[in-house]
Amino acid sequence: MKVRFAPSPTGLLHVGNARIAIANWCLARHHAGRFLLRLDDTDTERSRPEYAQAIEEDLRWLGLDWDEFARQSDRLALYAAAAERLKASGHLYPCLETEEELAFKREQRTRQGKPPLYDRAALKMTADQLARAIANGKTPHWRFKLSGGHVEWQDGVLGRRSVKLPSLSDPVLIRADGSFLYTFTSVVDDLETGITDIVRGEDHVTNTGIQLDIFAALGGDPRRVRFAHLPLLTDADGGPLSKRTGSVGLRQMRRDGVEPAALVGYLAALGTSADPVAAMPADLVPDFDLRRVSKSAARFDTRQLLALNRRWLHALPFEAVRDRLPEGAGEDFWLAVRGNLDLLREARDWWEIVSGGIVPLSEAADAELLRLATETLPEEPWDEATWPAWTSELSTRTGRKGRALYLPLRRALTGEDHGPDLKVFLPLIGRERALKRLLQAVAG
Repeated sequence: MKVRFAPSPTGLLHVGNARIAIANWCLARHHAGRFLLRLDDTDTERSRPEYAQAIEEDLRWLGLDWDEFARQSDRLALYAAAAERLKASGHLYPCLETEEELAFKREQRTRQGKPPLYDRAALKMTADQLARAIANGKTPHWRFKLSGGHVEWQDGVLGRRSVKLPSLSDPVLIRADGSFLYTFTSVVDDLETGITDIVRGEDHVTNTGIQLDIFAALGGDPRRVRFAHLPLLTDADGGPLSKRTGSVGLRQMRRDGVEPAALVGYLAALGTSADPVAAMPADLVPDFDLRRVSKSAARFDTRQLLALNRRWLHALPFEAVRDRLPEGAGEDFWLAVRGNLDLLREARDWWEIVSGGIVPLSEAADAELLRLATETLPEEPWDEATWPAWTSELSTRTGRKGRALYLPLRRALTGEDHGPDLKVFLPLIGRERALKRLLQAVAG
């Protein structure tokens, strides 16, 4: 088995791309196959080296590696040779219509109640007519002449699928400027690199029908390639998943502090009946099976992702996060705060509360409690017994219990209404800071 993930470096990866990459990688590893990362960078105007670099970085962040790497921009000679074979066999023919002329033709056919398909008028040109047009400065683009009938295949996710080729326009494979389109280059690469399984989004189903036709025209055996199309992702309300906000981009999720294991585990479970469990790709390999994916669209819910992220963080040992915590933060700090984190970056806020300065919060009605708290604040050393002993004494002397006792103290000591258990958090703050904050709170 050999699979490929083939993004275009014209932008940053989003969760839809990540889902496809994870599925391909897990499929290859499950079957002891090979995984090819191919950058489809023939769009020279939009492709950027910084996007190519970001793609590799984001894939590694997800825990993915690759056995082979290729750039389409390095393979132009292969495409040119394949194009010449298609021209010689009559599968690729030149067209001279401008964009304006093609738009006019589509409009006319629509008004006549016909589908806006290309009419193959270029096939009626004689060699002399073509030569004169080129001599007069016209440059042709090249279309692939689709065969008649249906193209069918057994899809690994969607089941039996069929594309009616007569209902489609002959696709342009080479632009007038000589550049090749994805529809063509992808087939040439899949043939030349020996790809056996293609896993991609459901929006490529029609492309698959066209590309299988091109595959056969180039001498390939379409039966040697298996396809699986994953239904597209929607938002939590079932609408189209918008990429324009950047909220579903991997780079933004990394900046926000989403853990790769949470995202990988969530994406792997989307569209299946399995409950998502945070996991890296290697953990998913033994049980990976595309047949578990539903034919229906899967809903990407950021709230569910963050809930999974929380569960993952709350169970992480100190060694797993040591290098990503603020300088000086030790295991006692991590164990105290991890249960209060949605995202790892929030640990920095709690470290500031432990080691830096805060603005204590207080209300006039709590002034007497806070004054008494400063007078009864125990001497160090402090441990987990300090907080319950101290608050027990305060409760006895003030008659306060529960929230009426604990909330004013928490707000004065941390500046927050909620947070880690003060039994373990108070010793991290230390007596000097605690006393200073209580005095500030009393002073109002």
